[in-house]
Amino acid sequence: MDSSGKGVDMWAKRRTIWWVGMGLSLWGLVGGVGGRSSNAEAVAAAVVSAPYLYDFQTDGVVEETGTMQESTSPYWWVNSGGRLIIKNGLGMTMQGDAPATDKWRALYALSSPVDTDAGTHPQNLFRLVTRSQWENFSQAIAFCVQKLNVSTSSERSGWSGVLLFNRYLDAKNLYYVGLRHDGTGIIKKKRFGIYYTLAQKLVFSADTIYQRDTNPNLLPGKRWLGLKSVIRTNADQSVTLQLWVDRQFTGTWELALETIDTNGGPDGAPILGSGYAGLRTDFADVQFDNYRIDRL
Repeated sequence: MDSSGKGVDMWAKRRTIWWVGMGLSLWGLVGGVGGRSSNAEAVAAAVVSAPYLYDFQTDGVVEETGTMQESTSPYWWVNSGGRLIIKNGLGMTMQGDAPATDKWRALYALSSPVDTDAGTHPQNLFRLVTRSQWENFSQAIAFCVQKLNVSTSSERSGWSGVLLFNRYLDAKNLYYVGLRHDGTGIIKKKRFGIYYTLAQKLVFSADTIYQRDTNPNLLPGKRWLGLKSVIRTNADQSVTLQLWVDRQFTGTWELALETIDTNGGPDGAPILGSGYAGLRTDFADVQFDNYRIDRL
């Protein structure tokens, strides 16, 4: 759960999606959810080195799959949200309403109808994971929120947003660093499926405070922003995490939030060693560019 008592447990939802998709595949309704795309083959992960830059220059589509090993991209695994679209030098979630014939609309209408608006917006639950692992690193991306999907789901709230994965071991064990729709920066740890807030601070504000229904997003819309996370293990085996923001997308980075994860709290030991990186977006149509990882 989210620290506020809410939050989508995507691991549970992924299992539901996989089983429903297998049934649909057997019935001939969709092309095998949780499996590989019907017109592309799974490929091995690419060996990458730092600095690593992915600039979305080759048009294509990466379909959601049930496991990383089934992904048709050597660089990315779409864990949830239907597909990653790469077009005209940009990466993006699915945009707008999914067509009635889209396989992901049929799937999510059955597995997550409330969270995806009867399957019309699988991108409400977008989760994109790298296929390369990193330990001490900075991770940056440019993003632009094109549209907020004002779903009736109780999971759409202030804690929704655009977040970077750090040391992603699996869906239940990782760090999140990013920006929430209520305008706050957030650093969280998810350990054995439970979220712990390590640091939080208001980064973007407006004349009207965040309200789920009347003012549901304080992040600037239809404007490019820079988001960066930094993670490193210290000599005492604590972990330093930072959130950096480029508010005007000018290359000027501002340290918005910093914390140290120690072994002194109810959340237990820090997450050490290497893990995957990546991106999460909630209840929005989002575009991406200039994804970069630097080793520290």
